[in-house]
Amino acid sequence: MKNTLIIYSSIDGHTKKISAKIAEYLSEAVNVDLVSLSEAKTLSLKNYQQIIIGASIRYGNYRKDLFEFIEKNLEDLNKKENAFFSVNVVARKSEKNRAESNPYVSKFLQVTKWKPKNIDVFAGVVDYPVYNFFDKFMIRLIMWITSGPTDTKVRFEFTDWNRVKTVSYTHLTLPTNREV
Repeated sequence: MKNTLIIYSSIDGHTKKISAKIAEYLSEAVNVDLVSLSEAKTLSLKNYQQIIIGASIRYGNYRKDLFEFIEKNLEDLNKKENAFFSVNVVARKSEKNRAESNPYVSKFLQVTKWKPKNIDVFAGVVDYPVYNFFDKFMIRLIMWITSGPTDTKVRFEFTDWNRVKTVSYTHLTLPTNREV
């Protein structure tokens, strides 16, 4: 069985949740290790045939340590089967829920030297009840500007879990003979 490493960069935990679901699906066909970006910094990538990185957006940006990790491990990443997926709320819109149409995926590809072999994007979550005052205010403002939900008493999950499953088998993984 192939060894697959799934690395997640998550702020509020939703990218971790998506990554865990992908790991669950893939564990039927490959050996999977699921780790946070900070944990991945201490691992040797040499033991893996495939590496999948999932990262979330906050205020229009990925975390700086994501790019540091990629730069440090660029040679190993390029030698392996690899995939990248972005988790962002902009992907809630049908015209921005594919890698080729998502502005954050485009921005990612412009600023990194890594060119993942497979790329996708999933819609995330707006979880107003758990945000601090500043985040709640700023995210509500962004949602208002982009015609998104603004009720700060509610959690809004936009993730299409069926799509996560389909993409896990068809786009983010080594080819398998599995039906979705």
